[in-house]
Amino acid sequence: MRRQTEINYEMKLLSSLEKVFQDETPVYRPECLVLSALWDETVSFQAAYTGDCFMRERLEVRVVSELEKWVRVRTVEQVPVGRATNVIVDDNYLKTTPGMYPDLLRDLPEDHKVIVCSHQWRSLWVDVEVTEEIPAGDYEIEIQLLKEGEIVCSAKMKLHVVGVTLPKQEIMHTEWMHADCLADYYHVEVFSEEHWQILENFFAEYVKRGGNMMLVPLFTSPLDTAVGLERTKTQLVDVEVKDGQYIFGFDRLKRWIDLCRKYGIEYFEMSHLFSQWGAKYAPKVVATVDGKEEKIFGWHTPAVGEYTNFLHSFLPSLIEKLKEWGIAEHTYFHISDEPREEHLESYKAAKESLGDLLSGFHTFDALSSYEFYRHGLIDKPIPGNNEIEEFLEHGLTDMWTYYCTGQFYEVSNRFMSMPSLRNRIYGVQLYKYDIIGILHWGYNFYNTQFSIEHINPYEVTDAGNAFPAGDPFIVYPGADGHPEESIRMMVHYEALTDLRACKLLESLTSKDHVMELIEGDLAEPLTFRRFPKSDMYLLTLRNRINREIERLTAKA
Repeated sequence: MRRQTEINYEMKLLSSLEKVFQDETPVYRPECLVLSALWDETVSFQAAYTGDCFMRERLEVRVVSELEKWVRVRTVEQVPVGRATNVIVDDNYLKTTPGMYPDLLRDLPEDHKVIVCSHQWRSLWVDVEVTEEIPAGDYEIEIQLLKEGEIVCSAKMKLHVVGVTLPKQEIMHTEWMHADCLADYYHVEVFSEEHWQILENFFAEYVKRGGNMMLVPLFTSPLDTAVGLERTKTQLVDVEVKDGQYIFGFDRLKRWIDLCRKYGIEYFEMSHLFSQWGAKYAPKVVATVDGKEEKIFGWHTPAVGEYTNFLHSFLPSLIEKLKEWGIAEHTYFHISDEPREEHLESYKAAKESLGDLLSGFHTFDALSSYEFYRHGLIDKPIPGNNEIEEFLEHGLTDMWTYYCTGQFYEVSNRFMSMPSLRNRIYGVQLYKYDIIGILHWGYNFYNTQFSIEHINPYEVTDAGNAFPAGDPFIVYPGADGHPEESIRMMVHYEALTDLRACKLLESLTSKDHVMELIEGDLAEPLTFRRFPKSDMYLLTLRNRINREIERLTAKA
């Protein structure tokens, strides 16, 4: 048997926008490796590595830099993808087939060792949390792989720190937190102390990556639930029926709000008052009736009827609490999610049943038809980014937008099968159109479509082959009750920091000046459907914005 006498290892630096597949050799692109940052942002890059070892190797990862205390290294783990895309695709996907895709980011083990597999490429994800403790200037970050104490390969990344703080995020950003999915996955009782601790862990991470609005499950979520089926009860409001009257308890709701505020949540969206896709039914509401728990509303009760009487009792009591807690001005209400034009009449009936109960509050829903707004049924429509142009053409301002499984052709999204640039370009698009809020339905949806079954998101990434992988969730449920992040979450966070940088430069110059940087070298204007496809464009743009900020603040 022939014995291998020497093993060759290799490391390549890559930008955060690359995705490293095990069976593809990544391309070193020096034009994408100029990295700069402002204070109060985390910037990222990757170090891809491989070896021609006969057996697998375990090598130690070492960071050598004066910034070491601000550096976090994680492995990029491959996850299984069953459904990579929808039936129709454009020319801006990395792959369209099932397989193993890079997505999960996992902290290094205690011994800081990683697996090197023979002739397979893997990557390390390197974050630098740039705080005001770091003086402005130029730095080097060396990533080394060691075997028995000896360096077998390494690479050095340069970082330029601009001594200016990014402004606070202005855009409202909600990713729907599914409290039931956390209880189901971790096998803990809903709203037990164990559940509250897990929720707290997820809330902290949510805010850290730009979430500043939180969905509040007043009653069990009616979202993505098959007619006749129910999701695990997650009802924050206690309800008692006594002598024909409704009595409400708000202790759990107050605890949820307080936890949100503890981590910096600024805006609150009350869960949908009616069923999804048409507002035809009431959500599941459980109450104590004659000392026994009973489901008083749900699929068996129409949207308009006794449920109307319930809402006319409940909403004034809720609003009184929102005012008492000082959050009424920052609270939004949902009517029903994703109504289509054929649901116009049922949505209208549901909305009109509320009378003026929500007067003074914003109502907003994800929808695709302008008709709902034209008929005055919604205060803040949230069209998909593939449908927003109709709303903009009608002169609407202060717009929201969203994407999910239906926004798969030509527009921004964050499916695992898409290049990361398609995720990060969102920030520049939001800036151009002065979008005030963004929504996504899946922060942690760990069910199959219609919530028929619970799933393990480490094994099923597409809601049971229903949606393109990456649509249902952006974090994984870590073994210790803390979320594990994904490439998609970090790149989405970068989109939000790009937006903040654009806003800062605008405050120093003008909107026109920033737009000239964005569009000056493009053959056509940037839109939600038409945008540059090269990583270099976006990375270079961000560096140009940073240099402009540095130059202008130095003068000041």
